[in-house]
Amino acid sequence: MVTITGATTRDCRFPTSLDKTGSDAMNAAGDYSAAYVILETDTQHKGHGMTFTIGRGNEIVCQAIAVLSDRIKGKKLEDLVADWGKTWRYLVSDSHLRWIGPEKGVIHLALGSLVNAIWDLWAKVLGKPVWRIVAEMSPEEFVRCIDFRYITDAITPEEAIQMLKEQEPTKAQRIKDAEQNRAVPAYTTSAGWLGYGEDKMKGLLQETLGKGYKHFKLKVGTSLEQDKKRLSIARDVIGYDKGNILMVDANQVWSVPEAIDYMKQLAEFKPWFIEEPTSPDDVFGHKAIRDALKPHGIGVATGEMCQNRVIFKQLIVQGAIDVCQIDACRIGGVNEVLAVLLIAKKYGVPIVPHSGGVGLPEYTQHLSTIDYVCVSGKLSVLEYVDHLHEHFFHPSVIKDGYYTTPTEPGYSVEMKPASMDQYEFPGKEDL
Repeated sequence: MVTITGATTRDCRFPTSLDKTGSDAMNAAGDYSAAYVILETDTQHKGHGMTFTIGRGNEIVCQAIAVLSDRIKGKKLEDLVADWGKTWRYLVSDSHLRWIGPEKGVIHLALGSLVNAIWDLWAKVLGKPVWRIVAEMSPEEFVRCIDFRYITDAITPEEAIQMLKEQEPTKAQRIKDAEQNRAVPAYTTSAGWLGYGEDKMKGLLQETLGKGYKHFKLKVGTSLEQDKKRLSIARDVIGYDKGNILMVDANQVWSVPEAIDYMKQLAEFKPWFIEEPTSPDDVFGHKAIRDALKPHGIGVATGEMCQNRVIFKQLIVQGAIDVCQIDACRIGGVNEVLAVLLIAKKYGVPIVPHSGGVGLPEYTQHLSTIDYVCVSGKLSVLEYVDHLHEHFFHPSVIKDGYYTTPTEPGYSVEMKPASMDQYEFPGKEDL
């Protein structure tokens, strides 16, 4: 038996604003940050989880994590994971905390960190990576991980079990694919930040092309003239007829009419999709943009700022998006992600997780593997940014254009103590 005895939070911030890593039309100078939690137990095992932010406000998420963690102190791990859906419902059922949510915003960011830390602890106790725990579940066990409140109009537990059972006969082969590192193809955003000069962008595109990447994403939205020039350079490097795919991302900077007009003028560069063209809460707006751009061969993607399974349900069921971009900690951790994977599968929307932040590739490699092995049964792609991986004990690794499937026990986000100490905020120089 493993009992959770306490929780420690760490506010870690990396100064990525100094070189404009992560810069886009909405966020010009973010500092990649982790609102981090360590679950202490009465054994040698600890659970590590984090939520991604871009700097100021990270301390608020840490405070929310500390408040939420009180609900699991003294609880036995075995009891928490015996009925995961019930546990998740319990964690979101403090009525006072729901009042400042509910199931969204800072409280939900904190929940994602805490839930993921419990999964990390469970995986370490079992001696398995998180993706394999889920892959070895029966359809019934998988579905018991999910709180279906608010989504049974889109998918019922019974439908979900049947969908998963249909994948069972071929699941063993997909597990073998994962073991051979052929479950999660990667795409790169590393060249696409708006703060990078043209020479740096071109060099990074050439470098990643040489590493076997086939999908490339660039930020857009500050200047149509500048975007056309940058996309021209990108297409000069990756070509139009070599099977290489270009995506663009506006990070919510446009109104609905602006998004439609702007993207029509970028149609000549043949982007697969425009990501976050408008407010992440605007389901009708995304639907209007999708309908307007469909004749131009441009899809619509969103999800990194989607606050819970309810908004994802609306985006997917209403046909507002072509690509579903789950985030590992924007919504409530592994359990709520599993719910969205099932909705997306039922309605035929591919999963392409958001992974552009510290620790996110480490997390999302598990989620994309789960989607391929258990849910969709289809290869998709996963974002990779080549920043800050050296701070983790088990960093994500790309080889021949694919993620190397995690084999170490846990959820892959355990940060090195020296890194936490060095980048904890406020540091001496910040006091």
